[in-house]
Amino acid sequence: MEWEKIVGANVRRLRKERGLSQEALAGEAGLAMRHLGRIERGEGNPTVAVLARLAEVMKVHPTAFYDEH
Repeated sequence: MEWEKIVGANVRRLRKERGLSQEALAGEAGLAMRHLGRIERGEGNPTVAVLARLAEVMKVHPTAFYDEH
């Protein structure tokens, strides 16, 4: 499985469901927008700490990023 792609797709989906731009999410999570873009494209390898910050901002459990649907 390509977990980077699954995580990235879920980050993008959840961000859009919450009406957040990449810029807004990156800013609130303390990330560079380029880093968030790489994560969403499945090119980045986010740390557990980064996933936790993204989950906190989007008010989801970090396991939501691993949903395979």
